[in-house]
Amino acid sequence: MTGRVITEADIDEIALGAAVLGTGGGGDPHVGSLIAKRLIRTHGPVRLIEVDELSADDFVVPIGGIGAPSVSVERIQAESELLAALRAIEGATSRRPTAVMPIEVGGGNSMLPIAAAALAGLPIVDGDAMGRAFPESQMVTFHLAGYGPGTTVLVDHHGNEVVGRPVDGAWSERLARAATVEMGGSATMVDYAYGGDVVRECAIPATLDLARRIGRILLGRDASGAELRDDEKIDGLAAELDAVRLFDGKVADLQRQVEGGFTRGSAELEGVGADRGSRFRLDFQNEMLLARRDGALAAVTPDLIAVLDLATGTPITTESLRYGARVAVIAMPCHEKWRTPVGLETAGPAHFGYDVEWVPVEELARERAERGGSASDTKEAA
Repeated sequence: MTGRVITEADIDEIALGAAVLGTGGGGDPHVGSLIAKRLIRTHGPVRLIEVDELSADDFVVPIGGIGAPSVSVERIQAESELLAALRAIEGATSRRPTAVMPIEVGGGNSMLPIAAAALAGLPIVDGDAMGRAFPESQMVTFHLAGYGPGTTVLVDHHGNEVVGRPVDGAWSERLARAATVEMGGSATMVDYAYGGDVVRECAIPATLDLARRIGRILLGRDASGAELRDDEKIDGLAAELDAVRLFDGKVADLQRQVEGGFTRGSAELEGVGADRGSRFRLDFQNEMLLARRDGALAAVTPDLIAVLDLATGTPITTESLRYGARVAVIAMPCHEKWRTPVGLETAGPAHFGYDVEWVPVEELARERAERGGSASDTKEAA
C-alpha cells in the first residue's frame, strides 16, 4: 500500500492474499477486486487507519457479503447495496459511520469494504474480526470477547432492507441465514458495528497488510523485492505464513452443493510427485475446514487450510475447485484468539460435527515428519 492509502494498484495483491487467508471462502476475490478498482478509480484512494488509531468516538462498521459463494459469483453485489447498508445502520443506530472494516480477511469480503469505503468517502481499518474467513456470522473475535452482534442490517439487490437486533451471535446467524436464503442466497450484511474502543479490544490488526504481503509473493516478489519463479511461490508463501505444505495432488472426485445458505462438500485428491500413492480429503462449508491424509488428520479448523494451483500458487476457492485440477494444499496456524476454549467451542471441529479433536497444525506436521512423511512435509515442518 502506498503510504497510508489503498490505491487501485494495491488491489490485486490484497485480493490474492485475502483469497489465501479466506481458506476457500469469503466470496470471489476477482469479482470483488473489479468492484473495488472501479470505485477507487472513480472516487480516489481509500485512507487506511490502524486499529490502534481508533477512539471511543469512532463508529466502525464491518460490511461484507453473506451467503453461499457459489451464488455470489453469479449474483454480484450491486454498489447500491453497499450504500444502502451503510445508510440503514446509520438510521437504525443514529450513529454516523466514521470507518468501515472487513468482518473477515477473506476473498471478496476483503474487497467489498474497500469498495464501500471508496464509495462513501470513509477510511478503512487495517484489521478484521477473524484473521481468516469463517462460514457463520457469530465466528468473530467480538463474540469471543463477549460482545453481541448489536444492530444488524441485511440488504439485497431488490432494495429489501432487514434491520435486526438479535439477542446473541447464534441467533444473528440463524436469522440472517434464513433471510439470506429468501433473498436468493446472497446479500450484503452489517453486524458487530461498534465504537473504536471495542474494535481496538477485539480486532485482529494488520490483516490487510498481511494479505498484501501474501499477494506480493504470489505475484512474484519476495519480501526483499527479488523475483520469484512460479515454482518458488508456494514455498515462499509457506515461509511467510509459517505454513505447512500438506499435499500435492490432483482432484479425483468433487462433491459440492448449495445447502442452507452455504456451499458444502468435499474433494478427494490423488497424490502427485513426492505424494504419489497417497490420498487426501478436504471437507468444506464455504471454507476448507478439515483435511485428512490417508485417513489421518492433517489439519482442522480453526487452523487455516488453503488450496493453491500447483503450477502458479494462485489460491483456489471452494466454488472454483474443479475435477482434474492439480493443486497444493497448505495449512497455517490460526490467530491465538481461536486457540482458546471459547474459540474452539465457537469454530472448532465439534461445532461443525466433525468427530475429531483439534490438534495444532504445526504439531500434526511435526508428528508426521517424525514418522517419516513425504519430502514436502519434512521440509516445511523442519
